[in-house]
Amino acid sequence: MMRIFLTAVAAGLLLSGCIAGMDGPVASAGEHDDHHDDDPRPFDAARDASADVDAALQVAKDSGNNLLLVLGGNWCHDSRGLAAQFERSELAQVIADYYELVWVDVGYRDRNMHIPARFGVPDLYGTPTVLIVSPDGRLLNRDSVHDWRTADSKPYEETLSYFQRYASPR
Repeated sequence: MMRIFLTAVAAGLLLSGCIAGMDGPVASAGEHDDHHDDDPRPFDAARDASADVDAALQVAKDSGNNLLLVLGGNWCHDSRGLAAQFERSELAQVIADYYELVWVDVGYRDRNMHIPARFGVPDLYGTPTVLIVSPDGRLLNRDSVHDWRTADSKPYEETLSYFQRYASPR
């Protein structure tokens, strides 16, 4: 049994974070549902994601801020955990000052997949996935877009530092 587990890990078959299977969400090991009951649920399947992104990109062009796209779902504890970190005062201020934020509901990676593809990200490995886009439409964080699928377990200081690093001067 241990050998099979180690082989799966070595092959990269075990994923952490929120991933969606064919039958819906598959939670990561160690998910703590209770502490997420009060976390924000900012993903709205009824919104027109394309219109939201287009409008925010226009505001980004006018303001000089970067576009911050958070692709996730309310079913995902990591998506809600990242949203909760965004509400903490120092990070909330960084986002308000330097980003145009759009929450994009991707369902179980079966909705609005044209949004990440538009910026050169054809696949989502899990949720949340974070895209930071310059006012002229260039993806700035290509090497780390998938690093957020374990957002709930990231220390706040690491999250704050990451978004400060990509904050664009006006």
